[in-house]
Amino acid sequence: MVRRSTVDRSPQPDLYSPGYDPGAGNQQAGNGKRPRSGSGWRGAGGRWLVWTFRLVVWAVLLIIGYRGVMAIVLNESPPSKTAPAPAAPATSGFPVQEASAYALQFGQVYLNASPRTASQRAGDLAPFLPTGTPDQQLGWNGGGSLTLQSEQVAGVRVEDAQHAVVTLLARVNGNMMELGVPVYAAAGGLGISGEPAWLPAPKSVTAPAPPTVNTDNATESELMPQLRAFFAAYASGDQSTLGRFLAQGTSVTGLGGNVLFGSVTGVTVPVGGNVRHIVTTVVWEIPGAAAKGARPGNTTANLEMTYALTMVRQHGTWYVQNIAPSTQAGGQP
Repeated sequence: MVRRSTVDRSPQPDLYSPGYDPGAGNQQAGNGKRPRSGSGWRGAGGRWLVWTFRLVVWAVLLIIGYRGVMAIVLNESPPSKTAPAPAAPATSGFPVQEASAYALQFGQVYLNASPRTASQRAGDLAPFLPTGTPDQQLGWNGGGSLTLQSEQVAGVRVEDAQHAVVTLLARVNGNMMELGVPVYAAAGGLGISGEPAWLPAPKSVTAPAPPTVNTDNATESELMPQLRAFFAAYASGDQSTLGRFLAQGTSVTGLGGNVLFGSVTGVTVPVGGNVRHIVTTVVWEIPGAAAKGARPGNTTANLEMTYALTMVRQHGTWYVQNIAPSTQAGGQP
């Protein structure tokens, strides 16, 4: 009689079929696989999926909580649900340049008036006005006189593709003023759609004083004779002479003899290195016949002007790198 090993004393469900009987000796071997249940544990892989899902949920909750706290601290408001306002309609269809020139021509007639030439003024205004306009003088009562010295277009306010107001900056009877001219455009033509409006001239303002800078008196003295020679060449426009004073790569045309060099009355040089931005005041002599009634010895017209120059020091010598009008008064670099 063979004794069974104690190791195999208990049934082995994983190795036999579901009909296994421990007391029977003719059992059929199973397929070696444990039957699966829909609600059974699926192993370590399922555990990692659960923890990953939990981490994602906690991260989302933390982000939402953080945004809510920061909105309270920073007093943020939720974005408005109101749709943005529609853009203003385009007005590029109005012929701005042509209307500007048209208003200038109109101003030449409108801002000149004299009783002696009243009928001529009415005839000159007629092409600008609608046919049958009852007031042929467009608001002028026929008395006094207007004399236009100069005018320029100061701006154009376009209202739509057919209407705009052209503003002229003009000097009339010696006074500066602005004139608003209503212009109508249609079918390729232009017309004055109503009486112009007299507007105030731009008000005068004073620029604030620039900050005080330390000046280099020694360099001012060094530059003075060089600046005299440079501005004399600048007045004549002689390129060969001008080139001696210009930094490498700099080109200056000069004034071509329209003025004569008079003097350099002042130069201000700030303390600095090999590049200095200086301000120079120059007196030009304007060629021409002596004016009647001029004082003895005062035979030519002189004009004092201020320039801003950029000077660079190369090989121990100062050269002009740039010349331009100055935004500051003389003596203010």
